[in-house]
Amino acid sequence: MLPEFKDQELLNRALTHTSYANEHVAEGGVPMEDNERLEFLGDAVLDFVAAKWLFHRFPDLNEGRLTSLRAALVRASTLAQFAESIHLSDHLLLGKGETDSGGRHRSNILSDTFEALMGALYLDQGVDAVCVYFEQMLERVVSVVLNENLDRDPKSQLQEWSQAHLAVTPRYKTVNAEGPDHAKTFTVEVWLGDRVAALGTGSSKQAAEQAAARTALSSLAASEGPDSTPTSENDSGDAHALDHKESPIA
Repeated sequence: MLPEFKDQELLNRALTHTSYANEHVAEGGVPMEDNERLEFLGDAVLDFVAAKWLFHRFPDLNEGRLTSLRAALVRASTLAQFAESIHLSDHLLLGKGETDSGGRHRSNILSDTFEALMGALYLDQGVDAVCVYFEQMLERVVSVVLNENLDRDPKSQLQEWSQAHLAVTPRYKTVNAEGPDHAKTFTVEVWLGDRVAALGTGSSKQAAEQAAARTALSSLAASEGPDSTPTSENDSGDAHALDHKESPIA
């Protein structure tokens, strides 16, 4: 559920997407304030809270692993999952066009709104309230991230594996791009030698490539055994492979 707020106006602002603000005016005819400034603040607050929590939770991890774990825990796709877990989409204030185009369940909108919500909670009750609310979410997913090496870059892992086992470098080919300019979805193939190893989709070419690499790694691990190749990170985007295996937090 959403956190309780002392100042309901802060909560309302956190839930107000720019598309809604552009279609409405506040009392007195002034423009309605959207959640973009709160999103900026929430991004910084979540970085700090995740870093502090990881520092105390894993005293034996070095700086490099702590950094990669923090990136995995506060990346857009993970925050979108947190948003879904609290049914944030049910409370979003979206413009009609954004609603009609499926924006209520779009990953980038959910993750941005979750950041805004945490920025608002920080202003309403301070960093301790954000820690109490957000750290329980981190605890639920961090073991999966660690066990599956989801904080590691899948394109780098796939390149390491393919060069070691096949003596080839993966090649990525964009095969489709659809949707309006502000919300395009890209589909990318990853080739290992003369065969397509997997498909990936995402809101950018980079996200689609990461998704394709992630699924190729999962497919290789499923077909050749758990020790044959590393398991890759979760990223924004969807993926498809010949032997598809879902990431535990995808």
